[in-house]
Amino acid sequence: MENNILLIGFMGAGKTTVSRELTKLTGMEEIDMDAYIVEKEGMSINDMFAQHGEEYFRKKETECLIEIMQSKNRIVSCGGGVVVKDENVEHMKAGGTIVLLTATPETTLERVKNSTDRPILNGNMNVEFITELMNKRKDRYLAVADVIVVTDNKSVSEICAEIMDKISKK
Repeated sequence: MENNILLIGFMGAGKTTVSRELTKLTGMEEIDMDAYIVEKEGMSINDMFAQHGEEYFRKKETECLIEIMQSKNRIVSCGGGVVVKDENVEHMKAGGTIVLLTATPETTLERVKNSTDRPILNGNMNVEFITELMNKRKDRYLAVADVIVVTDNKSVSEICAEIMDKISKK
């Protein structure tokens, strides 16, 4: 595969898990964007939000995305909010296929309920808040996605097979 595969979606949609499996299947390099940012900045995302605010984090996210997109043949697990900025979407579209992974708010809560490294959900770990946040981003996700895959009640291998099938038909 010549282009990158960029996995987007709300936190808990399965981006990291699916990217690991896709890497095994395709032999492509895997990049977890949040981990990449943490490594470059030398601090956790929680600390970036606490010390510098969300705007600082989003700026670093864009800088790292530009670096990541310099290479091809990568599977990139993107942070949940990366598609909010038009500039980011332009970089993504230019260098890859954007795959949206979706899940219901209930599935999402089940997947993230024990996580402590999701600053936006701290103190808001409930279906109502997750639904509200998902609804804010849903139209944007749908507008930028080249391929959409529903992850509810599917195994990782089923999700990966669907992604590869849909990308091959593009």
